Amino acid sequence: MAGVDFFRHGGLPVPQVTIQEAERIAASFFPGRTVRAQPLGSQQDSNFLLTEPAGAVAGVLKIANPAFSAAEIQAQDAAAELVAAAGLRAGTVRHGPVTVPVDGGPALARVLTYLPGGTLAGAGRYLSPRVVAGLGTVAGQVSRALRSFTHPGLDRVLQWDLRHAPRVVDTLAGHVGDEELRGRVTAAAAAAWSRVEPLAGQLPGQTVHGDVTDDNVVCRVARGVRTPDGVIDFGDLTSSWAVGELAVAITSVLRHAGAEPCSVLPAVRAFGELRPLSAAEAAALWPLVVLRAAVLVVSGEQQAALDDGNDYVTGALEHERNLFDRAMSVPADVMTGLILAELGLGGGPLPVPSGVVPDLGPNLGPNLEHCAVLDLSVQSDAVDEGAWLEPGLEDRLAAALLADGHDAVATRFGEARLTASTVLTGVSPATVATGIDLWLAARVEFPAQLTVSGDGTRVHVSLPAEGAPEVPPLVRPEYAAGWLSLVADPAPLLGLPAASPPATDDLLNRREASFAAVQEHYYRDPPRIERGWRHHLAATDGRVYLDMVNNVTVLGHGHPRVEAAVARQLRRLNTNSRFNYASVVEFSERLAGLLPEPLQVVFLVNSGSEAVDLALRLALVATGHRDVVAVREAYHGWTYASDAVSTSTADNPNALSTRPPWVHVVDAPNSYRGRYRGSESVRYSGDAVRAIGELAASGRPPAAFLAEPFYGNAGGMPLPDGYLAAVYAEVRRHGGLAIADEIQVGYGRLGHWFWGFEQQGVVPDVVMVAKAMGNGYPLGAVVTSRAIAARYRDAGYFFSSTGGSPVSSVAGLTVLDVIRDEGLQANAARVGGHLKGRLEELAVRHSLIGAVHGSGLYLGVEFVRDRGTLEPATEETAAICDRMLELGVIIQPTSDRMCVLKIKPPLCLDVAGADFFADALDRVLTEGW
Repeated sequence: MAGVDFFRHGGLPVPQVTIQEAERIAASFFPGRTVRAQPLGSQQDSNFLLTEPAGAVAGVLKIANPAFSAAEIQAQDAAAELVAAAGLRAGTVRHGPVTVPVDGGPALARVLTYLPGGTLAGAGRYLSPRVVAGLGTVAGQVSRALRSFTHPGLDRVLQWDLRHAPRVVDTLAGHVGDEELRGRVTAAAAAAWSRVEPLAGQLPGQTVHGDVTDDNVVCRVARGVRTPDGVIDFGDLTSSWAVGELAVAITSVLRHAGAEPCSVLPAVRAFGELRPLSAAEAAALWPLVVLRAAVLVVSGEQQAALDDGNDYVTGALEHERNLFDRAMSVPADVMTGLILAELGLGGGPLPVPSGVVPDLGPNLGPNLEHCAVLDLSVQSDAVDEGAWLEPGLEDRLAAALLADGHDAVATRFGEARLTASTVLTGVSPATVATGIDLWLAARVEFPAQLTVSGDGTRVHVSLPAEGAPEVPPLVRPEYAAGWLSLVADPAPLLGLPAASPPATDDLLNRREASFAAVQEHYYRDPPRIERGWRHHLAATDGRVYLDMVNNVTVLGHGHPRVEAAVARQLRRLNTNSRFNYASVVEFSERLAGLLPEPLQVVFLVNSGSEAVDLALRLALVATGHRDVVAVREAYHGWTYASDAVSTSTADNPNALSTRPPWVHVVDAPNSYRGRYRGSESVRYSGDAVRAIGELAASGRPPAAFLAEPFYGNAGGMPLPDGYLAAVYAEVRRHGGLAIADEIQVGYGRLGHWFWGFEQQGVVPDVVMVAKAMGNGYPLGAVVTSRAIAARYRDAGYFFSSTGGSPVSSVAGLTVLDVIRDEGLQANAARVGGHLKGRLEELAVRHSLIGAVHGSGLYLGVEFVRDRGTLEPATEETAAICDRMLELGVIIQPTSDRMCVLKIKPPLCLDVAGADFFADALDRVLTEGW
């Protein structure tokens, strides 16, 4: 054999090279230059980062283990060149190799290209699905680049070659001092090999890098986001099973924060797109992961004994043990089923065995002749009004059906049950049924093929495959495809109809085909949300998310009082406001009564955009002027007029360049990052006053100044003290109106004030309201003085088909009742104050948080890359929102820079929900995104 044989050497201790020795070696490669050496971690070679006095990186000095021959090093360097030629960054040779003396004998030293950007290493760091997919892509690119590569230096036997994994574990297991761990590792390796060995003849071989892991995959870092794009360290290059390249890569994912077996699936998919896997390779993949994990444990323990004081090795021991535990946390059968389904090579429940039903005998069929099916899904009427959170709901529903005369009640196989879910959890609960539950009016004899557990009145019935691991009654949705591949639907064996096969969820494709694409959706791969309750949103897989963005549902989702009031009114009457009925009068009186004089007259419309459009028309008619002053970085709506005064480039990148000539913009009074900051922010009002005065002096006095009284689009930021008082006075001095956009900030959201303008101590001439008014029912309003309202007659009449209808009026009245009766404004002040305190504490510990804005439950967390320059962390904010979704929180970015978390949940948010949000954000900022 030309190369190293691990089993002959018995161990490969790292060559001991001091920094001074490394610098002397480096000097031979860089004559006349001063080069400093900084040790880098390694398990079998000695590596150093070489830098020059000015800080420039000269390369990476790699001193190979003396056990490696020149042919092996040549093969590694040739493979690196081949991978680089394929388009990946790779650690290719710059200088050398040369032979140098080390403690283990002569060794080959060379300087490799330094690849900036860093690797994916860091067990405490989180790897996003996008990054995991990038790891799989790199592994696939390497596999394709090396598939035809041959070299004499590949003739070697390595401990990392998974073909030798059982022997490695047997040889090194004695180094594991923990007897219990040693037993688990050896048993796991033996079981995994028993799965791989029968497939070995079907596993294609080729040259493999053998170590495309988080430690060796380098990244391009752009605007705070990592993208894997290269590979280093070809020291484990050998000939082996091609699928081993992927197995090694995905095993490394398991050592990262928040990772679990299903976390590797994006890498499996990405690798398979470049280098398709056969069914045999897919079946061998997870057992190979287990073998790799076992090898890492025993090898780490051996290396720690060989290299006492090697911090790189000893520091990894705990991480390797945790990695092994994670690899073993899900049965290999389940992961194999999951991988096959991910690759489109299989999946779905087992078919029901044929020829069984006729042999059931007389006792079963008659008893289940009248069987009711209990729907426990997210879309079931039985779980309305938060009933799914009540303990014992399933039993009560079944008991009621039995009392109605049914012989039995059965649940559905494969259904995701909302009744099994819970709220405020960072990990999805087990919701998907692997069998059916039966409530029986009388005892029943079950066929032997079925697995039955329970007390006789309520039993769980399942039909697992022979030899399958113990199947839980409910499993987490991420693993459902794997578990369901091990069971069949037991319903047909009981004379019940089989569950419908799971439909392919092509809802997004259907949406894109029929729903205008400009109506975007949150998230790249969004959960399918079909139910809401209070400040929670439930997906069809049973996962429940904390809702931190839905300011429209001010009372909370599914509020029973609104539902009952709207349903009752729909049964009675729904027409338009030209008819004479009480609710439109009562609602108008109620709304006007919440506003100060002279705001007495109400126009009811369908939406906030319509409200803005109508308010502007009122101003134009009442003043006879044609120009409007708006504030930069604001969003007001989508109709022609409301879009014209919307200046947010986040909502419309061309908002400023396409603004019509009758709209004039003043600076955003942003006291955090605008032209004037801190105490200087009082100067914004002076600039706005001058701009209005100059406009009037040019012969174009404004009809109105329109602004949110609490700066919403920037992330819930108060205006500088006295800002509106000064600007309102100036616009009125020139005959214009002061218009307050309360569409987002009104209705008690700020906690200390019901209306945003109250915080500024002013009274506008026109107020626009929407969003919260109907708790999701389409409803908006414009409220103004009697004199201004009367001038609208000069422009004709006003009518809104459903604005002010009996149903919308009743919805509006009920919302106001609930805000009052449930103390939601006070709750916004109390819970919002608590949450803001938590977020401000996070800002002390996490430098990415530049500021925490807002009041009540209208908050914003602004992320910056540098607190001095205030460079917006736009990409980081998007990635943080994606990670928060994984942890059970729905949150989205806002502002023209899209670097602010917009926190405007339903006003029923409680302290537990606020703490869950803050804790999740803390975790993301600690572990990464």
